[in-house]
Amino acid sequence: MNPAQVDAYLRRLGVPRPALPTAGVLRELHLRHLQTVPFENLSVHLGEEIVLEEERLLDKVVGAGRGGFCYELNGLFGALLAALGFEVALLAARVYGDGGRLGIPYDHLALRVRTEEGSVWLADVGFGTHSHYPLAYEERGEQEDPGGTFRIAPSAGDGNGDGDGDVAETDLDVVRNGKPEYRLEVRPRVLGDFAAGAWWHSTSPVSHFTRSLVCSRLTEDGGRITLSGRGLTVTGADGKREVRELVADDEVLAVYRERFGIELGSVPTVREFA
Repeated sequence: MNPAQVDAYLRRLGVPRPALPTAGVLRELHLRHLQTVPFENLSVHLGEEIVLEEERLLDKVVGAGRGGFCYELNGLFGALLAALGFEVALLAARVYGDGGRLGIPYDHLALRVRTEEGSVWLADVGFGTHSHYPLAYEERGEQEDPGGTFRIAPSAGDGNGDGDGDVAETDLDVVRNGKPEYRLEVRPRVLGDFAAGAWWHSTSPVSHFTRSLVCSRLTEDGGRITLSGRGLTVTGADGKREVRELVADDEVLAVYRERFGIELGSVPTVREFA
């Protein structure tokens, strides 16, 4: 990522170029990313190819003002952090689903980030509803965040309900409000390693990304706004939710444009995946 691209990305986030890669800078960038770049899967249903290459992701997120899902958002955010002087490792994770079962390998991408001061953080701007700020990677106690109470703990069991307990000793569970969200591997990966996961999530009829439309971001007051198909949900910082169905196409397109900064020519609909 060259200096002009870094500056364009930072303008998208509304953040000036930082002088040093400190923990405070990481916190600000993390929060602003969640507030300005939506978590969305529109490409899956618009027939757009998802390419995990830095230039293509810059074109989409910075050039076209779009968002994306974990591979795109964390992949590009990691590249920005590295360009700003942070030490960044891409980590693979498997998401816990119904019944505590783990998803596919390379199900999710998260970031391990080391700052100038030497502190190490788990950054994740691509999981949807999650922590507002990076989590202390080496802390094993509870961590309070506006998004909930989090804990990073050594994994126990294999997450598939068969009791054989096959996990690497270094695997970590990321837990939110007492519920495991994903199992994190600690071995660094490269962005291309996640291509198969991105392909599966954008083509498999059993992936939740192919079965629904979502566009969501954190709001400036600490709440969240989510457009799922035509259903608009606005959640306040106090947890109170306002839900309504948008009937007119113009109303749906206006929400995409005014609340998410996404210009669309027509209302996207869920595609059929055989």
